[in-house]
Amino acid sequence: MNHILKLLFVLAFVCKLSEGYSQKFGYIDSDLILKKMPEYKKAEGELAQLSQKWQKELDELKTSLDKMQADYRAEEILFTDDMKKERLDTIASKEKKLKEQQKKIFGFEGLIFLKKQELMKPVQDKLYEAVEKVSKAKQLQVIFDKSGDLLMIYANPIHDYTDFVLEKLGIGEADDKLENNENDK
Repeated sequence: MNHILKLLFVLAFVCKLSEGYSQKFGYIDSDLILKKMPEYKKAEGELAQLSQKWQKELDELKTSLDKMQADYRAEEILFTDDMKKERLDTIASKEKKLKEQQKKIFGFEGLIFLKKQELMKPVQDKLYEAVEKVSKAKQLQVIFDKSGDLLMIYANPIHDYTDFVLEKLGIGEADDKLENNENDK
């Protein structure tokens, strides 16, 4: 019985001692940080200017199209069937051009999207470097971002178990080498 009490005491002491070595977590608000960064404000301003410029171009195309449609409606009764078809084809072509231009500029992976990526990447890289330095200085293992969805911003690589999971799934270096050889061809 005395040995059991000693064992329980040692276990309790070890558990209490290990609490001091637990992982430290932290979080940041990246939206707040970004809004305070001059580089971010500059990039946002440049993006807004480009967006306004491109929107103005689209508005001019739309105005021209609206005028063509109004002119057609006003003169429609004077046209022959061939003239109507020709005008309608011209209008349809202009509508198609407008939609393509809208998609090219504001669509998924359009000019605005690409320009935003180009302008924001250096700002995000600078933020990440600062987060990494703070994490290491404060001996934090994981940093989360509370500004949107809960994202892990930094994690100490010694806690990365990706390779173990890949190994467990049977996906390993052999698959990577095979994939690299196929890409080289």
